[in-house]
Amino acid sequence: MSGSATAAPRPLAVALALAAVYLVWGSTYLAIAIGLEGFPPFAMGAIRMLAAGALFYAVLRWRGMAAPTSRQWRNLWVMGALMVLFANGLVNLAQTEVSSGLAAIAVASMPLFVAVFSTLKGRRLGRLEWSGIALGLLGVGLLNAGSELAGSLLGMLCLVVAPLAWAWGSVWSRDQDLPSPFMNAAGQMLCGGVLMALASLLLGERFTGPPSLDAVLAVVYLGVFGSIIGYSAYVWLLGNVRPALATSYAYVNPAIAVLLGTLVLQERFDADTWIAMAVILASVALVTRPPRPA
Repeated sequence: MSGSATAAPRPLAVALALAAVYLVWGSTYLAIAIGLEGFPPFAMGAIRMLAAGALFYAVLRWRGMAAPTSRQWRNLWVMGALMVLFANGLVNLAQTEVSSGLAAIAVASMPLFVAVFSTLKGRRLGRLEWSGIALGLLGVGLLNAGSELAGSLLGMLCLVVAPLAWAWGSVWSRDQDLPSPFMNAAGQMLCGGVLMALASLLLGERFTGPPSLDAVLAVVYLGVFGSIIGYSAYVWLLGNVRPALATSYAYVNPAIAVLLGTLVLQERFDADTWIAMAVILASVALVTRPPRPA
């Protein structure tokens, strides 16, 4: 993949990038919930991604970074569909019916799918990893059967497809011709933002009135922190560390999202949801554990 590191990344750089995806992305579920009070789901995603992507792309070009090649743009359109339209867009849509904390818990299953998809690329999984995947699927089943998701078919479908799309995009991207990490992130946001705008038009989304200041500020936060900072950090991690570490944010985000949802939005969760979250996070810990030395 073009733009991949040729030397081991600095530990400080890895730590800062992980902090960005751990903390910033954990808070985006709350920001999405607030933004949805004034914006339709796909329109909000399109505004967020197009604004952030255009600004980031312009700054990178101004600093002399090469534009993606035609082949790289084709790959960026695929990544924009998987990582932005289907992953981010469907989480937005799901949160029109389910709480921010529950959405984060469901998305936490994503590293399990990364592990499974990695087998298609030749990676062999050990017994402990397969046990973690089986345990995680049990947790996903518990979440869908025993939480508020059981009453929302739309939310359930969205929160199954979204982590699948993100996982496949994360694995597929490692073997593709893509630009350097920052240009990669900007291009994905631009392509995905266009696809989100088309989805918004096709679905006939409409604004019911002028968005509130809180909703506008939430979308600004999503664009600056969730997209430019968080997304760039994640793309950089994909090219510089093993996929399991890059996707390990999935078992930190739910704790942050649940905490913020409880404190700010007064969200409440039943015992089944807490049990499902514990099972999913335990399974992710098994799947993403560091490999043993040879």
